[in-house]
Amino acid sequence: MQTLTLGKTGLTVSALCLGTMTWGTQNTEDEGHAQADLALERGVTFWDTAEMYPVNPVRAETVGQTEEIIGSWLASRGGRDRLVLATKIAGKGQVIRPGQPISGATLRAAVEASLKRLKTDYIDLYQLHWPNRGSYHFRQAWRYAPAGIDKVAETANMTDILTTAQALVAEGKIRSVGLSNESAWGAARWLHLAEVHGLPRMATVQNEYSLLCRQFDTDWAELSVVEDMPLLAFSPLATGLLSGKYAGDVIPEGSRRSLNPDLSGRITPRVFPAVAAYLGLAARHGLDPCQMAIAFCRTRPFTTIPIIGATTLEQLATNIGAAEVTLSSEVLEDIAETHRAHPRPY
Repeated sequence: MQTLTLGKTGLTVSALCLGTMTWGTQNTEDEGHAQADLALERGVTFWDTAEMYPVNPVRAETVGQTEEIIGSWLASRGGRDRLVLATKIAGKGQVIRPGQPISGATLRAAVEASLKRLKTDYIDLYQLHWPNRGSYHFRQAWRYAPAGIDKVAETANMTDILTTAQALVAEGKIRSVGLSNESAWGAARWLHLAEVHGLPRMATVQNEYSLLCRQFDTDWAELSVVEDMPLLAFSPLATGLLSGKYAGDVIPEGSRRSLNPDLSGRITPRVFPAVAAYLGLAARHGLDPCQMAIAFCRTRPFTTIPIIGATTLEQLATNIGAAEVTLSSEVLEDIAETHRAHPRPY
């Protein structure tokens, strides 16, 4: 497994990141442990989770269970220093701290709770799951409008969070901080405040990115390259759509779609023609469609680490195998043509 330096953090991470959000709902604790064992065996030492996980659905009674499963794995296997662990504080919502935005105080409380669940003394990368002010992500780009943003209040809130992050770094509880579901303006503001006040620098961003979701390719791409802020690409298989298992608008038993029929707004009249085009492209070139989709993410001009998730060991093994796939110029040209024919299918 190839490794790389994670932006300016100094952390060395695997070229693929293990996603864990199904551990506790679609996967049992034993199944989560089995995935963890396989990932480590194959060299995937960068793992991502969140305080709100598992999902599908997010429920108050299951919040934190994914971190607990990772914690029980660490307790039984040991070797915390073999891993780079990333987790996240939930933004303003209805399930965790209902109605409360992220602040310095909630950041500290969330870190302390995650440390206990993970059974570790430190978190390598601590991320803000979504911004307080709102987001273009989660299919909200069709309706989100950045109206009424109070720059002064946002700046004060960001400074409060970074100041607390600085204290948590000094205490050895976190090593670095990152963003998720953030905009280019938001990231630029975080970076500016860190530079001006000598506070921790947001090191990474975790946004959705796949053959079907390429919002990152414009202004965000430039910021990512110039500021050396890697993209942790979640849903590189577009919640399984690019595997082909939903082709023909079917809903396999036990799949994510059986729990979330419209895949959080990804099922549209345009999505299945786009999926069919990419499946056909993969078949013409003799490629596994999942491996092609994941390998594509790693070809981008900005540093991209795909976050791979699975509900079975077979799926996980296939996805990890994408690390060994190099896409030819012919494949990349066909992908570019297909993207122009099927832009923004959801």
